[in-house]
Amino acid sequence: MMQKIMQSKISVSDLNFFYGKTQALHGVSLEIPAREVIAFIGPSGCGKSTFLRTLNRMNDLIPAARAEGRVTIDGQNVYAPETDVAALRRKVGMVFQKSNPFPKSIYENVAYGIRINRIHANKADLSDRVEKALRDAALWNEVKDRLNSSAFSLSGGQQQRLCIARALAVKPEIVLMDEPASALDPIATQKIEELIVELKREYTIVVVTHNMQQATRVSDKTAFFMLGKLIEYNRTQKMFTNPDEKLTEDYITGRFG
Repeated sequence: MMQKIMQSKISVSDLNFFYGKTQALHGVSLEIPAREVIAFIGPSGCGKSTFLRTLNRMNDLIPAARAEGRVTIDGQNVYAPETDVAALRRKVGMVFQKSNPFPKSIYENVAYGIRINRIHANKADLSDRVEKALRDAALWNEVKDRLNSSAFSLSGGQQQRLCIARALAVKPEIVLMDEPASALDPIATQKIEELIVELKREYTIVVVTHNMQQATRVSDKTAFFMLGKLIEYNRTQKMFTNPDEKLTEDYITGRFG
């Protein structure tokens, strides 16, 4: 058991989260291994996106929001007073539900984070890093001849992959995705799903999804949330074929939600 905990990339212990006086998460504990895809499922308002955002302290931006409990990444408590939040968010990238490219060129969208974090040696190195991020996001072949075009000239699915490339450009170790394909058509969704499976060779991926079929296609483990509580956390195949909790079975068979 000790060895398993040592291998966890993210470890969450008895996490409670509040928006002012409203408690949104109740005693959540789980371990996320490195280089796996973890899916969070559950009905709207169940706390899955709130929990996702506790992992890189995005909720800090909300007035009167506070966390109790412990979240560690590689053994470091992310809520410790000495935590460098900017460094945390470089290590733990975020891709949002709605693609949000900057009003810049395709190239500059990806180069932006590399520049402000000063992780390139020179112009050639910058271009190499931009290319790698676009390749990692399975977008390079589609945009390599129009890198100076506006990001808004891309399709919705391409814009979302550009946002993934932008997150990957600063070399995170963990990528959080909050319903990354919910606004996309089926073909674009398939590309995002294939990309998620590919990315776990290098990254730990945590995905919030309303689409249970998507969870079965992309994830190694699934966490089911209900009313701010973690009801079940299991290997995805087991959860969707033989869940431990009746509440999980009721949800995935469509009895509620």
